[in-house]
Amino acid sequence: MASGVEARLLASAGSAGDVVILAGASAPSHGHAYSPQTLTVKAGTKVTWVNKDTVTHTVTSHGISLFDSGNLATGATFSYTFARAGTYPYYCTIHPWMKGTVVVTPP
Repeated sequence: MASGVEARLLASAGSAGDVVILAGASAPSHGHAYSPQTLTVKAGTKVTWVNKDTVTHTVTSHGISLFDSGNLATGATFSYTFARAGTYPYYCTIHPWMKGTVVVTPP
């Protein structure tokens, strides 16, 4: 199996999540901290993030105080239900270069 495919399969093993905080995400050179980096869902959908990294992270809305997971230890999850259509950027307050986006479409 190709090493990239194997790493993605291992990262998604265990607790299920719509968005995975990838192993090694805290390194600025990592590139992609969240998988997927952009998630598109319909309004009313609950999105769950799971931390597969070995360090603590947060999932915090950027620009507005919509959601904040607080500290997520390894294996921890955070869920938020997106009620309205829009584009919602988020980041990790501990590692601010870690950025992702949830795009919410009408139901």
